[in-house]
Amino acid sequence: MDENLNDKITQIYMTNILGISAYYHDSAAALVVDGKIVAAAQEERFTRKKHDPGFPAEAIKYCLQEAGITLSELDSVVFYDKPLVKFERLLETYIAYAPKGISSFVAAMPVWLKEKLYLKSTLKKELAKLGRCKTAALPQLLFTEHHHSHAASAFFPSPYKKAAVLCLDGVGEWATTTAWLGEGDKLTPLWEIDFPHSLGLLYSAFTYFTGFKVNSGEYKLMGLAPYGEPIYVDLILDNLLDLKEDGTFRLNMQYFNYCTGLTMTNKRFAKLFGRPARKPESPLTQQEMDIAASIQVVTERVVQRLAKSIHKETGADYLCLAGGVALNCVSNGKLLTNGPFKDIWIQPAAGDAGGAIGAALIAWHDYYHGARTLEQPDAMQGSYLGPKFDAEEIRKQLTAAGAVFEELPDDKLMPQLADILANENVLGWSQGRMEFGPRALGGRSIIGDPRSKKMQSIMNLKIKYRESFRPFAPSVLAERVSDYFELKAGQRSPYMLMVAPIKKSLRIAMTDDQQQLFGVDKLKVIRSELPAVTHVDYSARVQTVHPETNPRYYDLLKTFSDKTGCGVLVNTSFNVRGEPIVCTPEDSYRCFMRTEMDYLVVDNFLMAKKDQPVWEQDESWKNEFELD
Repeated sequence: MDENLNDKITQIYMTNILGISAYYHDSAAALVVDGKIVAAAQEERFTRKKHDPGFPAEAIKYCLQEAGITLSELDSVVFYDKPLVKFERLLETYIAYAPKGISSFVAAMPVWLKEKLYLKSTLKKELAKLGRCKTAALPQLLFTEHHHSHAASAFFPSPYKKAAVLCLDGVGEWATTTAWLGEGDKLTPLWEIDFPHSLGLLYSAFTYFTGFKVNSGEYKLMGLAPYGEPIYVDLILDNLLDLKEDGTFRLNMQYFNYCTGLTMTNKRFAKLFGRPARKPESPLTQQEMDIAASIQVVTERVVQRLAKSIHKETGADYLCLAGGVALNCVSNGKLLTNGPFKDIWIQPAAGDAGGAIGAALIAWHDYYHGARTLEQPDAMQGSYLGPKFDAEEIRKQLTAAGAVFEELPDDKLMPQLADILANENVLGWSQGRMEFGPRALGGRSIIGDPRSKKMQSIMNLKIKYRESFRPFAPSVLAERVSDYFELKAGQRSPYMLMVAPIKKSLRIAMTDDQQQLFGVDKLKVIRSELPAVTHVDYSARVQTVHPETNPRYYDLLKTFSDKTGCGVLVNTSFNVRGEPIVCTPEDSYRCFMRTEMDYLVVDNFLMAKKDQPVWEQDESWKNEFELD
């Protein structure tokens, strides 16, 4: 048969499914072609609006472009939850708490009556605008349940033929916690906990109470926890949370305001802790740190008990996780260490963005009855599912920005970058496809030498413009992970979603005086031979780097290791506080010039800050971004 004709016939029979998550936070689009994830991206990366909740027009355009297809060639568009069921939950909640909640009701209803209640029409209108066609010409529009989308995003891309699946978040339509059994290409629901009883909302309530922004500041609360002592655990369990031995729970709604008001907690909650909620940006006290430590312990206890229950119920050897709570990498690390599962796999875009992938995969397996192909190490391709740029486009964008650069082949570039890093310079690193999900994984990263005693403070205060207490993560050569961390040889953590202790042989013992330090004063203590990535409790959020998923980043790490003997680099996301991770070469250069980074490399184009023209843009941008 003619080869070109064969290609055309193959294309005709391809099933193209677009998944969408939107209208809450972290809108995203994902394209699945014959069951394979081809592209996925968050809208914020294109619009430069952090946590952009709008219709993901730019993300959709990218996905279609990556696959080389048009909107008309899609078989289905799948939305990640069911808005009518969510509206039913809102109405029932308002009725149950009436007359309380009238202010929240009045605030919410206009948006629902104007947009969200008629989401099907809204989506069709936006898709028609995008495809420049009439709504009648659009592909069919399908809807899945929110937690079903989470579960599908966790199980179907995982490397397991059979696994228990646990999804924990704020709330979907009704469900806040769901358990599933995944077998082959089937997901079977087991049980659920419904709104208003939610581990995600409980954690968000403490996020709000400690002065951070809900839906984006939860990881700050987690990072703050090691500075405190968990002295409020019993107070929480005695008053706020009725936790059963099997992990199921109920919240005491007398202390929470999210059902009836515009805040997460109320005066009774404040009275319980003897103080009002902290005002954003005000100084952190030891009490916030102790509160953070306490809710972290409670969260870990709930997750551990739920995991034991679902293991007993299913008999599965493996566990998959998704939902916003699955981004709690401290809890994930302890779950891996304590069992009862042999291993766990976490969807790297565990929050709402990942629902776009789950929705598309549900359609492939349930609607089109497509087969599931197990892929190793998983089907997420390292989560490098976003845009990449060829040399011509990079050169064009950098030239237009006024950048001074040199282009080097890898055999010359990598040794030079290793020297740059070994001399305690901070390097902006943008290469290959952009990551999908909240973590920079060596596609759009800022990197440095973890052995440097000053690297953490430099990155926090001069590069990221963020709180000094925030820890940084290590990227480590996969084959050397057990040389540096208390993880077994070969343990994978490619998505930076597990925390593990620094290896004891690398730790530096604290003096008696150092052990008496409280709060952020603990930062002054050098705790290991890798001080830039060692948190105050001797932990680190580990990313293992593998040659099969990111060969260039692996090559950089290997070259640095050969030069210095250290197989670890500091890795933080390529952005400043309040700004999304960079996407394009232009984004990368702009961020580079706005900060005190020393060097920037975009694929094979290297730039030194000292060689760049004066950056004329004023710095009012630092105040324009929301402080989260």
